[in-house]
Amino acid sequence: MPVTAVIGAQWGDEGKGRIIDYLSGQADMVIRCQGGDNAGHTVVNEFGRFVFHLIPSGICRPATCIIGAGTVINPDRLFEEMADVESKGLSLERLWLDRRAHLVMPYHPMLDGLEEAARAGSAIGTTKRGIGPAYADKSARWGLRIGDLLHRDYLRERLSMVLPEKNHRLQALGAAPLSLDNLMSKAGEWAERLHERIVDTLPMVRDAVAGGKRVILEGQLGALRDLDWGTYPFVTSSCPTVTGLLQGAGVPARALTDALGITKAYTTAVGAGPFPTELDGDEGWQMREIGREYGATTGRPRRCGWFDAVAVQHSAWLNGYTMLAVTKLDILDTFPEIQLCTAYRLDGKVIHHVPDTTLYEQVEPIYETMPGWLTNTVHARRWEDLPAAAQNYLNRIQELVGVPLRFVSVGPEREQLIVV
Repeated sequence: MPVTAVIGAQWGDEGKGRIIDYLSGQADMVIRCQGGDNAGHTVVNEFGRFVFHLIPSGICRPATCIIGAGTVINPDRLFEEMADVESKGLSLERLWLDRRAHLVMPYHPMLDGLEEAARAGSAIGTTKRGIGPAYADKSARWGLRIGDLLHRDYLRERLSMVLPEKNHRLQALGAAPLSLDNLMSKAGEWAERLHERIVDTLPMVRDAVAGGKRVILEGQLGALRDLDWGTYPFVTSSCPTVTGLLQGAGVPARALTDALGITKAYTTAVGAGPFPTELDGDEGWQMREIGREYGATTGRPRRCGWFDAVAVQHSAWLNGYTMLAVTKLDILDTFPEIQLCTAYRLDGKVIHHVPDTTLYEQVEPIYETMPGWLTNTVHARRWEDLPAAAQNYLNRIQELVGVPLRFVSVGPEREQLIVV
């Protein structure tokens, strides 16, 4: 049962989309398992450039694509993506939405933005897309599911219970209340456009896994943003780890064949929270500009720093990676020296693990210096094409993380991927 989970091994934005686009060429099914439209997966191929927020990155291939039960869906955002995909000549006939996925309602982004503003100096760095409030409602059992759109009377009953509390909160934060009739009208528009795609996907997934089909589980964000094991509270509201992907897809743990961790050749993060290897000077600016490190969803500049092996080791333990992909190696082509964080110093002691957030904000990175290669790698297509210094750097990452290297990317295009 060849089931492969693809996980971000850092704080997100590692290039999962381009790896999934490549892998899905031989896949039968790709399932987006958790998260919402608060992060984007960038894919560049013969059809053009895509930024997928909800649609699985395998949609450019002949695979069945599922937005799974563990996700939260803003239909308006989904419609924008669907229009973009169709405008580039691709079909959406293979796209399905699990009826258990939760809805991002119009009040969720409103509350997200207002509550983030109220935090002032303690802001988390949310995208204000309403993802956190939607997951909060899910956990509190106030949530509305996308399958509820197919049952209008039931939806109205649920919404009439939820809306007074939401309006009370909106008004307390200085916003106008929302109308039940207006929300029901909006829900009717969603249902009209999506009803044929909203299904119980579990039989489809079960048949695919039991039949030995090739299934890819697509995660969103990275393991250091995990709700339990990330840098809380500077995390997402779902679990972008292997266990979270399995849960959100409806796949049993025993079916998992491989866990592929995706990491950049350096480190980036969007939003607040600890980031031990962050570079505030010219080198960080150079990484950002060469790597075009601006958020695919919000356009926010990403924080940049050297590769943090301790953080990726943490991710590798949580997810049990069987293989590793290193992306954006080419961004380091012009650096004469490259630093690798191999440990942290905390209160005068050397540690090799990621501590809890309050202590993580105090650690100092311990670096190992390696020579750069000062050679353009964007045309490399085989391991042998890479300069020796680049090979040594990648081998050192592999050694420190303790996971065998499988892929190296040297550019955004589909063919700019080296299979090791």
